[in-house]
Amino acid sequence: MFEMDSGMIRGLGTVVVFIAFVGLTLWVFNGKRNPEFAEARLLPFADEAQPDTTPESATTRSTRP
Repeated sequence: MFEMDSGMIRGLGTVVVFIAFVGLTLWVFNGKRNPEFAEARLLPFADEAQPDTTPESATTRSTRP
């Protein structure tokens, strides 16, 4: 009836990968996902300690021995 040779299988694989590439591209560059990606962009810095916001002049230290 229908014989699938290696060229046909490779062609179908190429079509599947191309459709996945187009779908992924549309998903990534969709404007609705901007807030989600903005939050994910900061994930590598989530473990870092936050800098102390108290100014140096606000702390009082005794200068007497």
